Amino acid sequence: MACFIVPATGAIISHICEKQTKKREAQAHNHIAFSTKLGWLTRLLAGGAFLLAFEHVWHGEVVPWFPFLTATTSPDSTAEMLHEMATAGVVMLLLCIAVWGVMLAVVHHLETKAIGKEEV
Repeated sequence: MACFIVPATGAIISHICEKQTKKREAQAHNHIAFSTKLGWLTRLLAGGAFLLAFEHVWHGEVVPWFPFLTATTSPDSTAEMLHEMATAGVVMLLLCIAVWGVMLAVVHHLETKAIGKEEV
C-alpha cells in the first residue's frame, strides 16, 4: 500500500549524495563522474517509486484526500501496509541498487578498455 515510500526515500538520499559529490569532484579524463553515476541510481529509484505509486493509485490504495493512504484507516491495514513496505518496497530498492551495480560494472569495464586503447 505504501511500498513506494522505500525507493522514494532511497531516491531522495541518493539525490542528496549526488549533489554533495558533484560539489567535491573534478571531472577525470575518460571517466564518468561519480555524481553522474549517483544520478543514474537516483533516476532508477525514482522510477521504481513512481511505478509502485502508480500501481497503488490505480488500485485505489492512494487517494487525493486525507489521510491519502487508505491503509491508515485501521490498525490491521496499517500492519499490512508496513509489511508490504518491508517486503515489496525493500525488494524494489534492492533491485534498483543491483541494476545500478551492474551498470557500474559495465561502465568500469568500458572505461578500463578505453584507457588501455589510449596507452597503446
